[in-house]
Amino acid sequence: MIIIEGLANVAVLVLKLLVGVSTGSLAVLGDALHSLTDVANNAVAWFVVRISAQPPDRHHPYGHRKFETLAVFVLATLLTVLGIELALSALRREAQPTLGDPWTLPLMSGVLVINVALASWEGAWARRLSSDILGADARHTFADVLTTIVVIAGWQVSSRGYPWLDTVCAIAVAAFVLFLAFGLFRRAIPVLVDRIAMEPEAIDDVARTVHGVRQVKTVRSRSTGSTTAIDMVVTVDSGISTAEAHAITDAIEEKLRAHLSIEDVTIHVEPDG
Repeated sequence: MIIIEGLANVAVLVLKLLVGVSTGSLAVLGDALHSLTDVANNAVAWFVVRISAQPPDRHHPYGHRKFETLAVFVLATLLTVLGIELALSALRREAQPTLGDPWTLPLMSGVLVINVALASWEGAWARRLSSDILGADARHTFADVLTTIVVIAGWQVSSRGYPWLDTVCAIAVAAFVLFLAFGLFRRAIPVLVDRIAMEPEAIDDVARTVHGVRQVKTVRSRSTGSTTAIDMVVTVDSGISTAEAHAITDAIEEKLRAHLSIEDVTIHVEPDG
């Protein structure tokens, strides 16, 4: 599915670039930049499947899931640079007609057909599989359709004696690209800087329900990409055996898995008092 979507997005990107270069429309070129984000997202998804999902090894004992986050950060940085360049180019360039060859409008119409078909296909699979991720992707593709319609309308009106409208559309698309980049930064930076992933009080409350836990001394959480990792220190009766202490940590892990969907837990046990 990722490959099919990626090929469709590459086709859309190429068509938009052809029309943008032929017409000189910054709005169309900006829409091509928007399509570049879709291609990059497909590449990141493929990267996640092939690399990030690999199990821990000698050189990456915590796994490879942060490679996904790093790729998202690089993509956000690239989009920021390109979005700013697009906005500056639109502001610096004098308004000029965006005329093109007769084949340019049919090509952009073909872009709309591809995106509508892709959104419908993803939506059908989302309903069939009850997948929130596919549903969100289908809505994003439909948003691409609306963006392209606005760009085509601006480009066509611009070519009929209102060249300033192409500049306005280009700036609007640049703002949208920067908005997408901001969303990617918000997704990547907290993971890369190990920001708290879950309120410690919630973890503390679950751990204290386990029989044998005297005190929860330290709770740390961080996101590893698609999952949350927990490090915690609990105290138990100093008179119990190692096997009993181990059983308590197993019970804490089961509770955290059941109530908070946390799979990666490291628990250090100390004697109480």
